[in-house]
Amino acid sequence: MTRSVIDPITRIEGHLRAEMEVTDGVVTDAWISGGCFRGMELVVRDRTPEDAAYIVQRICGVCPVSHMHSASIAAEQALGITIPNNARIIRNLIEGAQFLHSHILWLYNLAGLDYVNPLNALGADAADAYDLAAELGTPSADFVGLQDRLKKFADNGQLSIFSGNWFDTGEYNMTPEADLILTAHYLEALQMQSKASEIAALLGGKMPHIMTIVPGGTAFVPTAEKLDDLKGLVDEVYQWVADTMIPDTLAIAKFYPEATTFGKGIGRYAAWGVFESPFDEGTSYADRMRNRYLPAGVLDENFNISDPDESKITEYVGHSWYEGDADLPPFEQDTKPAFTEYDVNDRYTWDKCPLYDGKSLETGSFARVLVAYKRGVSFVKQHVDEMLVALGAQAGDLSVLQNTLGRTAARQVETLYIATLMKEWVNELCEAIKSGDSEYFRAPEKSDGEGTAFWEAPRGALYHSEKVKGGKITDYQIIIPSTWNLSPHDPKGNYGPLEQALIGVPVADVEKPINALRTVHSFDPCTACAVHVTEPSTGKHFETVTSPWGVK
Repeated sequence: MTRSVIDPITRIEGHLRAEMEVTDGVVTDAWISGGCFRGMELVVRDRTPEDAAYIVQRICGVCPVSHMHSASIAAEQALGITIPNNARIIRNLIEGAQFLHSHILWLYNLAGLDYVNPLNALGADAADAYDLAAELGTPSADFVGLQDRLKKFADNGQLSIFSGNWFDTGEYNMTPEADLILTAHYLEALQMQSKASEIAALLGGKMPHIMTIVPGGTAFVPTAEKLDDLKGLVDEVYQWVADTMIPDTLAIAKFYPEATTFGKGIGRYAAWGVFESPFDEGTSYADRMRNRYLPAGVLDENFNISDPDESKITEYVGHSWYEGDADLPPFEQDTKPAFTEYDVNDRYTWDKCPLYDGKSLETGSFARVLVAYKRGVSFVKQHVDEMLVALGAQAGDLSVLQNTLGRTAARQVETLYIATLMKEWVNELCEAIKSGDSEYFRAPEKSDGEGTAFWEAPRGALYHSEKVKGGKITDYQIIIPSTWNLSPHDPKGNYGPLEQALIGVPVADVEKPINALRTVHSFDPCTACAVHVTEPSTGKHFETVTSPWGVK
């Protein structure tokens, strides 16, 4: 038996273990294990909904806005609050800034080094790189200066941000010139994600862990100076995204066509919807979800779409480190941790197994794009069809995207859409202010109730639900995106979404399973990982352990 252990897979957040069995160079079995218990639902009990909005965003430093936003929506549903229009726009802008930060970060600085080898760029001809950039339709940069900087990294043996990767696998396909172009954009992406976070901080007071989204609206009131700063930042980020991200994604596709042959997953998708469109006082929450700029929907294996139904959501804990083995709705589950040991035949993860109508669902940017396409969002349909044609497929053939590369590529359509919407929302806010609209917050009129927020974080479908009595929370439930995607086997033994996506992935080197890493990163899990690969036909053992302080 061969076992390969990488602990952690870098360029993701938190604690995750993916154990794969490999037979004849292909993954034939997989188990995903989340290694961190948070119990945030327990922390917010007996606190006010306002407190909960500030507390739950500490779940994540990358997507805190989504958690604060969801907690506020749940409180508003419980306490009967309809937020003012200005608050809707400002919330969209803060959420959009966080999404742009996360998407830019993910493509270039997290997933990018699975495809881009900056060291290979040392052999590039700078003049040829300029020609290739023009051919690909992606921006040029100071390629000569960048090569000088890369050479200094290589010469002193300290590769800094480019260290700890599998560049020597023989499975990096880009030419030196392409690597030079994408490395330049990797460095620009560090600046652009900072600009996106600056937008969130401008409107949210700080970033991460903003201060201004509250149940009832927003505590941010714009001034002329703030609006000027906001417009400048939004325009700058939009222009970089529009010029760079889709051409770069198609460049990756040009060199890695094999990434379209693995990583499909379970083929069922869900999006709860994000970015509120204008709505009236009496608009039902279901209609709000359906009419969001990125709308809600559930897709079956044939891309048939239906509205989300909360009553169909359950969580199975039979393979998770909690008491019992129930498969129950969230509020009927009692979150009582009960760690035993890691055993893939029994319990092997802190992640629960959320199910919808008894089945697992993939969530995330890919799911949102597919749902928006099926809902007829014109911007998404146009750009997805253009991407399909650029990939050599037929417009409308969404099945072409059901793989590791498709999941990676579709996200950039969403990035461009959000960047475009950000410009529209700035203009919308300016017009609202000019009209004399000065309402940003509404107080609750009752102190008891139950409310659920169906929302999205950058990584997928986000569910916050709370019960309030006398102004205090008596129960709170959260299902985060990575819980859906990283879920363990269900009660019938079926794989979770990422587990299923790993089945069939080719592994040329069990010590460096780069295609498995590409597939894991395509889901953008909010975890740090350990990956175990077993090959029953041999008895070889390999283990590498890394830490924030280097390789041990």
